[in-house]
Amino acid sequence: MSLPPGPRLSRVTQTLRFLREPVALFDRCAAEHGETFTLRLLGVGDYVFVSDPGSLKRLFGADRINTIAPGRNIPLRPMMGPNSVLLAEDEEHMRRRKLMLPPFHGERMRAYESVIAEATSRELARWPVGEPFAMHPGMQAITLEVILRAVFGVEDVERRDELSEHLVAILATTRSALALGLASRRLRRLPPWRGTAARIRRADEILLAEIARRRADPGLAEREDILSMLLAARFDDGSGMDDHDVRDQLMTLLIAGHETTATSLAWAFDLLLHRPDALERLSEEIDGDGAEYMSAVIEETLRLRPVIPFTGRLLREDAELAGNALPEGTVVMAGIYLAHMREESYPHARAFRPERFLGDSSPETYSWVPFGGGTRRCLGAAFAEFEMSVVLRTVLRGARLRAADYRPEEMVRRNVTLAPANGTRVVLARRQ
Repeated sequence: MSLPPGPRLSRVTQTLRFLREPVALFDRCAAEHGETFTLRLLGVGDYVFVSDPGSLKRLFGADRINTIAPGRNIPLRPMMGPNSVLLAEDEEHMRRRKLMLPPFHGERMRAYESVIAEATSRELARWPVGEPFAMHPGMQAITLEVILRAVFGVEDVERRDELSEHLVAILATTRSALALGLASRRLRRLPPWRGTAARIRRADEILLAEIARRRADPGLAEREDILSMLLAARFDDGSGMDDHDVRDQLMTLLIAGHETTATSLAWAFDLLLHRPDALERLSEEIDGDGAEYMSAVIEETLRLRPVIPFTGRLLREDAELAGNALPEGTVVMAGIYLAHMREESYPHARAFRPERFLGDSSPETYSWVPFGGGTRRCLGAAFAEFEMSVVLRTVLRGARLRAADYRPEEMVRRNVTLAPANGTRVVLARRQ
Protein backbone atom coordinates (compact mmCIF):
# COMPACT_ATOMS: atom_id res chain seq x y z
CA MET A 1 0.00 0.00 0.00
CA SER A 2 1.37 3.39 -0.98
CA LEU A 3 0.95 6.54 1.09
CA PRO A 4 -0.92 9.62 -0.21
CA PRO A 5 1.17 12.01 -2.33
CA GLY A 6 2.94 15.02 -0.87
CA PRO A 7 5.36 17.78 -1.85
CA ARG A 8 8.23 16.84 -4.14
CA LEU A 9 10.70 18.80 -2.06
CA SER A 10 13.68 16.95 -0.62
CA ARG A 11 13.42 15.48 2.87
CA VAL A 12 15.85 18.14 4.10
CA THR A 13 13.73 20.98 2.70
CA GLN A 14 10.48 19.48 3.99
CA THR A 15 11.98 19.03 7.44
CA LEU A 16 13.32 22.58 7.61
CA ARG A 17 10.01 24.06 6.52
CA PHE A 18 8.09 21.82 8.91
CA LEU A 19 10.25 23.10 11.78
CA ARG A 20 10.48 26.76 10.78
CA GLU A 21 7.26 27.65 8.97
CA PRO A 22 4.70 24.86 9.42
CA VAL A 23 1.65 27.02 8.65
CA ALA A 24 2.97 28.06 5.22
CA LEU A 25 3.94 24.45 4.50
CA PHE A 26 0.48 23.15 5.50
CA ASP A 27 -1.26 25.77 3.37
CA ARG A 28 0.90 24.90 0.36
CA CYS A 29 0.33 21.16 0.76
CA ALA A 30 -3.43 21.59 1.13
CA ALA A 31 -3.54 23.78 -1.98
CA GLU A 32 -1.53 21.31 -4.06
CA HIS A 33 -2.68 17.94 -2.69
CA GLY A 34 -5.95 18.49 -0.86
CA GLU A 35 -6.87 17.53 2.67
CA THR A 36 -4.72 14.41 2.81
CA PHE A 37 -1.01 14.39 2.05
CA THR A 38 2.29 12.90 3.22
CA LEU A 39 5.31 14.77 4.55
CA ARG A 40 8.65 12.94 4.43
CA LEU A 41 10.81 14.14 7.30
CA LEU A 42 14.35 13.44 8.44
CA GLY A 43 14.71 11.39 11.58
CA VAL A 44 11.04 10.57 12.10
CA GLY A 45 10.00 9.16 8.71
CA ASP A 46 6.72 9.76 6.87
CA TYR A 47 3.74 11.60 8.37
CA VAL A 48 0.31 11.29 6.74
CA PHE A 49 -1.85 14.36 7.45
CA VAL A 50 -5.66 14.16 7.47
CA SER A 51 -8.04 17.01 8.26
CA ASP A 52 -11.57 16.26 7.03
CA PRO A 53 -14.10 15.64 9.84
CA GLY A 54 -14.87 12.07 8.75
CA SER A 55 -11.23 11.01 8.88
CA LEU A 56 -10.66 12.77 12.19
CA LYS A 57 -13.68 11.01 13.68
CA ARG A 58 -12.36 7.60 12.59
CA LEU A 59 -8.81 8.39 13.73
CA PHE A 60 -9.78 9.65 17.19
CA GLY A 61 -12.41 6.94 17.54
CA ALA A 62 -9.69 4.28 17.31
CA ASP A 63 -7.69 5.61 20.27
CA ARG A 64 -8.14 2.35 22.20
CA ILE A 65 -6.38 0.58 19.32
CA ASN A 66 -3.73 3.07 18.22
CA THR A 67 -1.20 4.95 20.34
CA ILE A 68 0.59 8.29 20.33
CA ALA A 69 2.92 9.06 17.47
CA PRO A 70 6.51 8.10 18.32
CA GLY A 71 8.76 10.98 19.26
CA ARG A 72 5.99 13.56 19.78
CA ASN A 73 6.74 14.08 23.48
CA ILE A 74 10.45 13.21 23.61
CA PRO A 75 11.58 16.83 24.27
CA LEU A 76 9.14 17.10 27.18
CA ARG A 77 9.74 13.68 28.76
CA PRO A 78 12.55 14.83 31.13
CA MET A 79 10.27 17.54 32.52
CA MET A 80 7.03 15.52 32.69
CA GLY A 81 8.60 12.34 34.05
CA PRO A 82 8.01 8.66 33.21
CA ASN A 83 4.62 8.43 34.95
CA SER A 84 2.99 11.28 33.02
CA VAL A 85 -0.54 10.63 31.80
CA LEU A 86 0.54 12.06 28.42
CA LEU A 87 3.17 9.36 28.03
CA ALA A 88 1.11 6.43 29.31
CA GLU A 89 -0.41 4.05 26.78
CA ASP A 90 -3.32 1.62 26.48
CA GLU A 91 -5.13 0.72 29.73
CA GLU A 92 -2.56 2.49 31.90
CA HIS A 93 -3.39 5.75 30.14
CA MET A 94 -7.12 5.25 30.69
CA ARG A 95 -6.51 4.32 34.34
CA ARG A 96 -4.59 7.53 35.01
CA ARG A 97 -6.92 9.69 32.93
CA LYS A 98 -9.96 8.51 34.85
CA LEU A 99 -8.25 9.42 38.13
CA MET A 100 -7.35 12.93 36.96
CA LEU A 101 -10.57 14.03 35.24
CA PRO A 102 -12.82 15.01 38.20
CA PRO A 103 -11.00 18.22 39.31
CA PHE A 104 -11.38 19.77 35.85
CA HIS A 105 -15.15 19.65 35.48
CA GLY A 106 -18.32 21.17 36.88
CA GLU A 107 -18.57 23.41 39.90
CA ARG A 108 -15.10 22.48 41.15
CA MET A 109 -13.61 24.88 38.62
CA ARG A 110 -15.62 27.76 40.08
CA ALA A 111 -13.45 27.57 43.20
CA TYR A 112 -10.53 28.87 41.14
CA GLU A 113 -12.31 31.95 39.72
CA SER A 114 -11.05 34.32 42.42
CA VAL A 115 -7.49 33.00 42.05
CA ILE A 116 -7.56 33.69 38.29
CA ALA A 117 -9.09 37.14 38.73
CA GLU A 118 -6.58 38.13 41.43
CA ALA A 119 -3.62 36.99 39.34
CA THR A 120 -4.98 38.95 36.37
CA SER A 121 -5.53 42.12 38.40
CA ARG A 122 -1.99 41.98 39.77
CA GLU A 123 -0.57 41.63 36.28
CA LEU A 124 -2.78 44.42 34.94
CA ALA A 125 -1.48 46.78 37.64
CA ARG A 126 2.06 46.30 36.31
CA TRP A 127 1.29 47.33 32.72
CA PRO A 128 2.61 50.74 31.62
CA VAL A 129 0.14 53.39 30.45
CA GLY A 130 0.60 54.89 27.00
CA GLU A 131 3.59 52.75 25.98
CA PRO A 132 3.56 49.73 23.63
CA PHE A 133 4.28 46.40 25.33
CA ALA A 134 3.87 42.70 24.57
CA MET A 135 0.93 41.00 26.31
CA HIS A 136 2.11 37.42 25.86
CA PRO A 137 4.63 37.49 28.77
CA GLY A 138 1.92 38.91 31.01
CA MET A 139 -0.46 36.12 30.05
CA GLN A 140 2.30 33.62 30.85
CA ALA A 141 2.74 35.21 34.28
CA ILE A 142 -0.99 34.91 34.96
CA THR A 143 -1.33 31.27 33.91
CA LEU A 144 1.79 30.29 35.88
CA GLU A 145 0.45 31.89 39.05
CA VAL A 146 -2.88 30.15 38.53
CA ILE A 147 -1.14 26.78 38.25
CA LEU A 148 1.04 27.39 41.31
CA ARG A 149 -1.97 28.36 43.42
CA ALA A 150 -4.93 26.43 41.99
CA VAL A 151 -3.13 23.29 40.81
CA PHE A 152 -0.07 23.00 43.05
CA GLY A 153 -1.69 24.80 45.98
CA VAL A 154 1.59 26.32 47.19
CA GLU A 155 0.65 28.89 49.84
CA ASP A 156 4.04 29.85 51.23
CA VAL A 157 5.12 32.93 49.25
CA GLU A 158 8.85 32.22 49.55
CA ARG A 159 8.49 28.63 48.31
CA ARG A 160 6.14 29.77 45.55
CA ASP A 161 8.58 32.44 44.37
CA GLU A 162 11.52 30.02 44.28
CA LEU A 163 9.49 27.37 42.49
CA SER A 164 8.25 29.98 40.02
CA GLU A 165 11.82 31.09 39.26
CA HIS A 166 12.91 27.56 38.40
CA LEU A 167 9.77 26.72 36.45
CA VAL A 168 10.00 29.87 34.32
CA ALA A 169 13.55 28.89 33.29
CA ILE A 170 12.52 25.27 32.63
CA LEU A 171 9.53 26.34 30.55
CA ALA A 172 11.71 28.70 28.52
CA THR A 173 13.80 25.68 27.53
CA THR A 174 10.71 23.73 26.42
CA ARG A 175 9.94 26.55 23.97
CA SER A 176 13.28 26.19 22.17
CA ALA A 177 15.11 23.50 20.21
CA LEU A 178 17.36 23.00 23.27
CA ALA A 179 14.59 20.87 24.78
CA LEU A 180 15.70 17.97 22.57
CA GLY A 181 19.07 17.86 24.33
CA LEU A 182 17.47 17.25 27.73
CA ALA A 183 16.31 13.83 26.49
CA SER A 184 19.96 12.69 26.35
CA ARG A 185 21.75 11.93 29.61
CA ARG A 186 25.08 12.67 27.96
CA LEU A 187 24.00 16.08 26.66
CA ARG A 188 22.43 17.04 29.99
CA ARG A 189 25.97 17.22 31.42
CA LEU A 190 27.05 19.87 28.88
CA PRO A 191 26.78 23.65 29.50
CA PRO A 192 23.72 24.42 27.32
CA TRP A 193 21.60 21.94 29.29
CA ARG A 194 23.38 21.59 32.64
CA GLY A 195 21.64 24.60 34.18
CA THR A 196 18.16 23.47 33.15
CA ALA A 197 18.81 19.94 34.45
CA ALA A 198 19.86 21.44 37.80
CA ARG A 199 16.70 23.58 37.90
CA ILE A 200 14.55 20.50 37.24
CA ARG A 201 16.22 18.73 40.17
CA ARG A 202 15.64 21.71 42.48
CA ALA A 203 12.02 22.12 41.35
CA ASP A 204 11.52 18.42 42.05
CA GLU A 205 12.89 18.86 45.58
CA ILE A 206 10.44 21.69 46.26
CA LEU A 207 7.50 19.80 44.76
CA LEU A 208 8.23 16.56 46.60
CA ALA A 209 8.55 18.45 49.88
CA GLU A 210 5.23 20.17 49.17
CA ILE A 211 3.61 16.81 48.41
CA ALA A 212 4.92 15.38 51.69
CA ARG A 213 3.57 18.38 53.64
CA ARG A 214 0.21 18.02 51.95
CA ARG A 215 -0.05 14.31 52.77
CA ALA A 216 0.53 15.17 56.42
CA ASP A 217 -2.11 17.92 56.42
CA PRO A 218 -5.08 16.82 58.59
CA GLY A 219 -7.31 19.12 56.52
CA LEU A 220 -6.38 17.51 53.19
CA ALA A 221 -9.95 16.45 52.41
CA GLU A 222 -11.21 20.04 52.72
CA ARG A 223 -8.62 21.59 50.40
CA GLU A 224 -9.67 22.56 46.87
CA ASP A 225 -6.34 22.67 45.01
CA ILE A 226 -5.78 19.95 42.44
CA LEU A 227 -2.68 18.54 44.18
CA SER A 228 -4.79 17.75 47.25
CA MET A 229 -7.46 16.13 45.10
CA LEU A 230 -4.87 13.97 43.36
CA LEU A 231 -3.49 12.83 46.72
CA ALA A 232 -6.98 11.88 47.87
CA ALA A 233 -7.95 10.16 44.58
CA ARG A 234 -7.95 6.38 44.31
CA PHE A 235 -7.70 3.94 41.42
CA ASP A 236 -10.37 1.26 41.06
CA ASP A 237 -8.31 -1.14 43.19
CA GLY A 238 -8.21 1.36 46.06
CA SER A 239 -4.58 2.36 45.62
CA GLY A 240 -3.35 5.93 45.18
CA MET A 241 -0.43 7.57 43.41
CA ASP A 242 2.95 7.70 45.12
CA ASP A 243 4.86 10.98 45.51
CA HIS A 244 6.86 10.69 42.27
CA ASP A 245 3.72 9.75 40.35
CA VAL A 246 1.93 12.84 41.67
CA ARG A 247 4.97 14.98 40.85
CA ASP A 248 4.87 13.79 37.23
CA GLN A 249 1.19 14.64 36.87
CA LEU A 250 1.74 18.13 38.33
CA MET A 251 4.56 18.83 35.87
CA THR A 252 2.41 17.47 33.04
CA LEU A 253 -0.43 19.83 33.97
CA LEU A 254 2.06 22.70 34.12
CA ILE A 255 3.60 22.01 30.71
CA ALA A 256 0.28 21.20 29.02
CA GLY A 257 -1.73 24.03 30.55
CA HIS A 258 0.57 27.00 31.13
CA GLU A 259 1.98 27.97 27.74
CA THR A 260 -1.04 26.84 25.73
CA THR A 261 -3.58 28.91 27.67
CA ALA A 262 -1.28 31.94 27.84
CA THR A 263 -0.77 31.82 24.08
CA SER A 264 -4.50 31.42 23.41
CA LEU A 265 -5.16 34.50 25.55
CA ALA A 266 -2.55 36.51 23.64
CA TRP A 267 -4.24 35.46 20.39
CA ALA A 268 -7.68 36.39 21.72
CA PHE A 269 -6.57 39.95 22.50
CA ASP A 270 -4.80 40.27 19.15
CA LEU A 271 -7.91 39.19 17.25
CA LEU A 272 -10.31 41.32 19.30
CA LEU A 273 -8.20 44.47 19.11
CA HIS A 274 -8.11 44.19 15.33
CA ARG A 275 -11.89 43.83 15.13
CA PRO A 276 -13.30 46.71 17.20
CA ASP A 277 -16.96 45.78 16.71
CA ALA A 278 -16.36 42.33 18.23
CA LEU A 279 -14.45 43.92 21.11
CA GLU A 280 -17.27 46.39 21.74
CA ARG A 281 -19.90 43.64 21.67
CA LEU A 282 -17.91 41.54 24.13
CA SER A 283 -17.37 44.54 26.42
CA GLU A 284 -21.11 45.26 26.43
CA GLU A 285 -21.87 41.64 27.35
CA ILE A 286 -19.31 41.74 30.16
CA ASP A 287 -21.10 44.76 31.64
CA GLY A 288 -24.27 42.67 31.72
CA ASP A 289 -24.91 39.11 32.82
CA GLY A 290 -24.49 37.25 29.53
CA ALA A 291 -21.76 34.83 28.52
CA GLU A 292 -22.81 33.63 25.07
CA TYR A 293 -20.60 35.98 23.08
CA MET A 294 -17.64 35.33 25.40
CA SER A 295 -17.91 31.61 24.64
CA ALA A 296 -18.14 32.37 20.92
CA VAL A 297 -15.03 34.59 21.06
CA ILE A 298 -13.05 31.88 22.83
CA GLU A 299 -14.17 29.13 20.46
CA GLU A 300 -13.43 31.25 17.39
CA THR A 301 -10.00 32.19 18.79
CA LEU A 302 -9.16 28.52 19.32
CA ARG A 303 -10.38 27.75 15.79
CA LEU A 304 -8.54 30.50 13.94
CA ARG A 305 -5.38 30.36 16.06
CA PRO A 306 -5.02 26.79 17.35
CA VAL A 307 -1.99 26.74 19.62
CA ILE A 308 -1.24 23.09 18.81
CA PRO A 309 -1.48 22.72 14.99
CA PHE A 310 -1.51 18.90 14.86
CA THR A 311 -1.48 15.78 16.99
CA GLY A 312 -0.41 12.29 15.97
CA ARG A 313 -1.30 8.63 16.23
CA LEU A 314 0.61 5.46 15.32
CA LEU A 315 -1.68 2.95 13.60
CA ARG A 316 -1.61 -0.47 15.22
CA GLU A 317 -3.75 -2.00 12.50
CA ASP A 318 -4.62 -1.19 8.89
CA ALA A 319 -7.06 1.69 8.46
CA GLU A 320 -8.86 3.55 5.69
CA LEU A 321 -8.81 7.34 6.05
CA ALA A 322 -10.01 9.81 3.42
CA GLY A 323 -10.22 6.98 0.90
CA ASN A 324 -6.63 5.90 1.47
CA ALA A 325 -5.74 2.41 2.66
CA LEU A 326 -3.03 2.96 5.29
CA PRO A 327 -1.00 0.06 6.67
CA GLU A 328 -0.29 -0.76 10.29
CA GLY A 329 2.70 1.24 11.47
CA THR A 330 1.73 4.43 9.61
CA VAL A 331 2.04 7.66 11.59
CA VAL A 332 -1.10 9.73 11.00
CA MET A 333 -1.30 13.39 12.00
CA ALA A 334 -4.64 14.99 12.74
CA GLY A 335 -4.20 18.37 11.05
CA ILE A 336 -5.92 20.63 13.59
CA TYR A 337 -4.96 23.86 11.84
CA LEU A 338 -6.04 22.51 8.46
CA ALA A 339 -9.35 21.21 9.81
CA HIS A 340 -10.11 24.71 11.08
CA MET A 341 -9.28 26.28 7.71
CA ARG A 342 -11.81 24.21 5.68
CA GLU A 343 -14.13 26.49 3.72
CA GLU A 344 -16.73 23.69 3.71
CA SER A 345 -16.90 23.92 7.49
CA TYR A 346 -16.16 27.63 7.92
CA PRO A 347 -17.00 30.02 5.05
CA HIS A 348 -14.38 32.79 4.96
CA ALA A 349 -12.35 30.55 7.24
CA ARG A 350 -9.45 32.98 7.66
CA ALA A 351 -11.69 35.73 9.06
CA PHE A 352 -12.30 36.22 12.79
CA ARG A 353 -16.06 35.77 13.17
CA PRO A 354 -17.22 34.71 16.66
CA GLU A 355 -20.80 34.81 15.33
CA ARG A 356 -20.14 31.37 13.82
CA PHE A 357 -20.55 29.89 17.28
CA LEU A 358 -23.74 31.67 18.35
CA GLY A 359 -27.10 29.97 18.71
CA ASP A 360 -27.62 26.90 16.56
CA SER A 361 -24.87 27.75 14.07
CA SER A 362 -22.12 25.68 15.69
CA PRO A 363 -20.05 23.63 13.21
CA GLU A 364 -20.24 19.88 12.83
CA THR A 365 -18.44 17.55 15.21
CA TYR A 366 -14.74 16.99 14.45
CA SER A 367 -14.44 20.20 12.44
CA TRP A 368 -13.45 22.03 15.68
CA VAL A 369 -10.68 20.11 17.45
CA PRO A 370 -8.29 22.55 19.22
CA PHE A 371 -7.98 20.15 22.15
CA GLY A 372 -7.57 17.02 20.02
CA GLY A 373 -10.08 14.20 20.35
CA GLY A 374 -10.73 10.66 21.39
CA THR A 375 -9.55 9.26 24.70
CA ARG A 376 -6.52 11.57 24.56
CA ARG A 377 -8.48 14.79 24.30
CA CYS A 378 -6.92 17.45 26.54
CA LEU A 379 -7.81 16.83 30.19
CA GLY A 380 -7.87 20.52 30.99
CA ALA A 381 -9.95 21.75 28.03
CA ALA A 382 -12.87 22.99 30.15
CA PHE A 383 -10.49 24.58 32.66
CA ALA A 384 -8.58 26.37 29.87
CA GLU A 385 -11.77 27.89 28.42
CA PHE A 386 -12.95 28.89 31.90
CA GLU A 387 -9.60 30.50 32.68
CA MET A 388 -9.67 32.39 29.38
CA SER A 389 -13.13 33.77 30.12
CA VAL A 390 -12.12 35.04 33.58
CA VAL A 391 -8.92 36.68 32.30
CA LEU A 392 -10.67 38.34 29.35
CA ARG A 393 -13.46 39.63 31.56
CA THR A 394 -11.08 40.95 34.23
CA VAL A 395 -8.81 42.74 31.74
CA LEU A 396 -11.63 44.29 29.70
CA ARG A 397 -13.36 45.52 32.84
CA GLY A 398 -10.14 47.01 34.17
CA ALA A 399 -8.44 48.50 31.10
CA ARG A 400 -8.94 50.26 27.82
CA LEU A 401 -6.56 48.71 25.26
CA ARG A 402 -5.67 49.32 21.65
CA ALA A 403 -3.43 47.43 19.24
CA ALA A 404 0.11 48.82 18.97
CA ASP A 405 0.48 47.57 15.40
CA TYR A 406 -1.77 48.02 12.38
CA ARG A 407 -1.48 44.43 11.22
CA PRO A 408 -2.54 41.36 13.23
CA GLU A 409 0.26 39.14 14.51
CA GLU A 410 1.76 36.41 12.34
CA MET A 411 1.89 32.83 13.56
CA VAL A 412 5.36 31.51 14.36
CA ARG A 413 6.40 28.16 15.76
CA ARG A 414 7.67 28.02 19.34
CA ASN A 415 8.63 24.37 19.78
CA VAL A 416 5.21 22.60 19.65
CA THR A 417 3.02 25.72 19.71
CA LEU A 418 1.98 28.46 17.27
CA ALA A 419 2.52 31.81 19.00
CA PRO A 420 2.17 35.49 18.01
CA ALA A 421 5.44 36.60 16.40
CA ASN A 422 5.77 39.81 18.45
CA GLY A 423 3.94 38.73 21.59
CA THR A 424 0.72 40.70 20.85
CA ARG A 425 1.87 44.29 21.23
CA VAL A 426 -0.73 46.60 22.74
CA VAL A 427 -1.06 50.02 24.34
CA LEU A 428 -2.87 50.52 27.64
CA ALA A 429 -4.78 53.76 27.08
CA ARG A 430 -6.12 53.92 30.62
CA ARG A 431 -7.19 51.82 33.57
CA GLN A 432 -10.93 51.79 34.20
